[in-house]
Amino acid sequence: MFDSIAGNYDRLNHILSLDIDKSWRKKAVREITGGGTALEILDVACGTGDFAIGIAGAAAPGSRVTGADISEKMLAVGREKTVAAGLDDKIHLEYGDCENLKYPDESFDRVSVAFGVRNFEHLEKGLREMRRVLKQNGKLVILELSVPGNPILRFLYKLYFLHILPAIGGMVSGDKAAYRYLPASVLRFPRPERFCSMMQSAGFREVACRSLTFGICRMFTGIR
Repeated sequence: MFDSIAGNYDRLNHILSLDIDKSWRKKAVREITGGGTALEILDVACGTGDFAIGIAGAAAPGSRVTGADISEKMLAVGREKTVAAGLDDKIHLEYGDCENLKYPDESFDRVSVAFGVRNFEHLEKGLREMRRVLKQNGKLVILELSVPGNPILRFLYKLYFLHILPAIGGMVSGDKAAYRYLPASVLRFPRPERFCSMMQSAGFREVACRSLTFGICRMFTGIR
């Protein structure tokens, strides 16, 4: 499915989120790169590389970003973008199953996921894998779309997400099924308190959830 929408994915993300997704990514990038020391960073479900590029651009000199994704066409778009951004020396994008990461234990200082964790088939397994490849005291940072708690906002959000977004996304991308799946996957994603509990069960400590833009997006963090 993601192969079929790779060419339009970035443009549609920005259009359909009214460009608010850029501010969410910037907040998460600061969470990941703060401290001023060189870091080994893994961006899981990296897609077309938007988040990896933001991280690499803000990270301290000597940092390296590895991006892993199962969609080869999304990765191909991402590789073109890293070259265009002049960051291909700091970013390496490669095929990788996020539930069976090929990296050794304790390989990375940071692990990040932006709007991809809800697509994991086995969420608990993916969380355990991300913890496994983190170094001791390493940090996991996850951005994910969410449903607002306010009843009026929730009603408007669902109206947009379930009816307007699929129509626009399907028209522009030519894949209506993909843009019906994407909002449905957000509605199926565990509620914030449940997801925090899942992170703790996977072995993360100091788990926290930050609401962004009235709860339309959440940033989850945890320490190995």
